[in-house]
Amino acid sequence: MQSVLKQAGRLEMAVLALAFLGFALLLMVGPAFAGADTTFDTAENTFTGFLEGSGGRIITILSLVGGVVGLASGRFSLGQIAIPVGVGVGAGTGVPIVTSTVTATI
Repeated sequence: MQSVLKQAGRLEMAVLALAFLGFALLLMVGPAFAGADTTFDTAENTFTGFLEGSGGRIITILSLVGGVVGLASGRFSLGQIAIPVGVGVGAGTGVPIVTSTVTATI
């Protein structure tokens, strides 16, 4: 019976220590303001430029080559034509749509 009481006492101490730690962390956090932070602007501009520029073209061409190879191997499918077209449209127009959605949300 005493071993059960010892374990219950340890559990209470562990819960109390976690509660204290959580409260201490809560006191140390700072405010976060939406739209005022420019931390990810460089990465966003680089990624957007890559997808809208040569990177988007490379991805589209590789997708198109994959579709042509699939057609040449004798397994014709509409997806082998539709997927490269979708990738090209997504690379060309998807980035501005996502950027405007994120900007409107923030």
